Amino acid sequence: MKTRLTKTLAGYIAGLLFGLGLALAGMTDPARVLGFLDIAGAWDPTLMFVLGGAVVTTFIGYRLVLRGTGPLFGRYFQLPTRRELDARLLGGSALFGIGWGLSGYCPGPAIASLAAPSAPLIAMLAAMIVGWQLARRQGSH
Repeated sequence: MKTRLTKTLAGYIAGLLFGLGLALAGMTDPARVLGFLDIAGAWDPTLMFVLGGAVVTTFIGYRLVLRGTGPLFGRYFQLPTRRELDARLLGGSALFGIGWGLSGYCPGPAIASLAAPSAPLIAMLAAMIVGWQLARRQGSH
């Protein structure tokens, strides 16, 4: 029981840090994301630097953590084993990208933005939940 509570608490702390980082970087503002996607207009490169920082941090972090004997709050690392690209992965990625481009929100910043809800944010979250339920019914979760 204690391990489960510790894992849950660690997950909440990680989520809080993630949301705080998104908010501090201004990534909860959909105009920033849409500005990044507007390469022919008023392009805003901020998102590129946030993503680059995340990639570098993850690259270094994984190498350090995987050198250890195991995770702090589990018996073993749960790493993905599939490496092939298939139609479901590519289709889901395309749908995610289209939704992100249309709304300016992806799930992390959308949830972090709940502190100041707006009609577009609520519409995006409702559409995300509907899509999630449709995917579950198709057996792709």
